[in-house]
Amino acid sequence: MTLLDVRNLRVTFDTETGPVEAVRGVSFSLGRERLGIVGESGSGKTMTGRAVLRLIRPPGRIEADAMLFDGQDLMRASDREMRALRGKRIGMVMQDPKYSLNPVMTVGDQLTEGLRRRDGLGRRDAEAKALAALEAVQIRDPQRVMEAFPHELSGGMGQRVMIAMMLIPEPDLLIADEPTSALDVTVQAEVLSILDRLVRERGMGLIFISHDLRLVARFCDRVLVMYKGKVVEELEARHLLEAKHPYTRGLLDCLPRIGGPRGPLPALDRSGAWAQ
Repeated sequence: MTLLDVRNLRVTFDTETGPVEAVRGVSFSLGRERLGIVGESGSGKTMTGRAVLRLIRPPGRIEADAMLFDGQDLMRASDREMRALRGKRIGMVMQDPKYSLNPVMTVGDQLTEGLRRRDGLGRRDAEAKALAALEAVQIRDPQRVMEAFPHELSGGMGQRVMIAMMLIPEPDLLIADEPTSALDVTVQAEVLSILDRLVRERGMGLIFISHDLRLVARFCDRVLVMYKGKVVEELEARHLLEAKHPYTRGLLDCLPRIGGPRGPLPALDRSGAWAQ
């Protein structure tokens, strides 16, 4: 069953020197599976995820032949309809928690706000659910974190709070933008286990945006490789390390290998034809 269908998605920003296309004709479908999106910084990965949630604001604009979520046309949805979808049915873990968490609200207030306003839970029940979510992402002293402000948390702790916040409503689609980049290996494994369980047991769809090609190869089902706003290769994740496109091969060759040669890593030799 197709959960999300995106056809010919374009994200354009109007600048003083003319329009700049950040996403150029991206098409993909997503079922109840884990779809990885990889590529260099600036390749359009995050913009693709934000466009699905219609979070691009002027001077940016979104165009698509179709963008359907569970049969609903997101391009035609009103702002009110999109607000009803965000968080409840479509969640997004932003890349940098410092800019995603409200600096003047405690973590507890931010975690429980949606539960109380959207789901109508009382304070005690909302706090219990928030504490359980923090424990699920391996926060050892959840009560202390509930009472803390974002600036009192480390980057990795803030990232775990963001993941907990997005998992609380158990969305049908989760867009995770570098969700484990600031986490140590042990916590990273726990978070990936949580995401994997939601996909397998609840049938959640997951868009996993990452720079870590080896992690994506292990964790995801399919992979889109993006370069300059376009998808240059799509393949099953288990075959990612055997990719054929020269850009994907270049990304893989830039990765250091334990026991590999000690010389300088090769530079990625780009071709203008890839962006056509």
